[in-house]
Amino acid sequence: MALEAPDEPPILLDLGTGLRQFGLTQPTDGSFRATALVTHIHWDHVQGLPFFPPADRHGARFDVFGPHQEEGPIGEVFSGLMRPPYFPVQYSDLRGDIRFHDVTDEDFALGTAKVRVRPVPHVGPTVGYRIEWDGAVVAYVSDHQQPVSENSVADQVLELCEGADLLIHDAQFTVSEFSEKSHWGHCTLDYAVLVAKEAGARQLALYHHDPGHGDDEMDRLVEWARCLGARAGVEVFGASEGMTLRLGRS
Repeated sequence: MALEAPDEPPILLDLGTGLRQFGLTQPTDGSFRATALVTHIHWDHVQGLPFFPPADRHGARFDVFGPHQEEGPIGEVFSGLMRPPYFPVQYSDLRGDIRFHDVTDEDFALGTAKVRVRPVPHVGPTVGYRIEWDGAVVAYVSDHQQPVSENSVADQVLELCEGADLLIHDAQFTVSEFSEKSHWGHCTLDYAVLVAKEAGARQLALYHHDPGHGDDEMDRLVEWARCLGARAGVEVFGASEGMTLRLGRS
């Protein structure tokens, strides 16, 4: 996913397989500049970097922010994911200037964007992001462990999502699926709507769909969540590949 504002480098949300498609729209002459906000380093959130030509050019600059890992700084740990024999090159072999930055619980600026980082319950070190940019607020909580025994939302998650124009949130399971997979680090569609309601978010994009759900089932689940959202005063829709939304002043 990419956030874009006029005359500023894009801000990417994680480095999944969609990064390759995004790369087809970016310059490959070494002028590429961007920042990635990585929530955690599970494969589905980082495996796009080796297939991202704009970062593999002399002169390119790519800053990657993500949570410090128990095994060490994110840059060192990331190098273990992209190296022989699992992959023919290391990320340090890419010709662009790729810089990793550890973040866990802090606020900082990226150009005119204000970024807030807070820990999010999941499996392993994980964070969420709040980006205030060009008059809009986007909250990104990609993987979120739903409490098993109570319908509460962690204070740090509410801090990220409070009053967001758009909340992009984990919505992997149905209630019945969650009962069998409550330890997987994800949540139900119902819980995603609860988070949006408690935080006062205007729009909720359901994200991190279960790969076992086909198109017809996804349509049914999104409609169910949309009805829940209507009662909670939240506009709900399903995120999909290629979707474009316009927020903020521009």
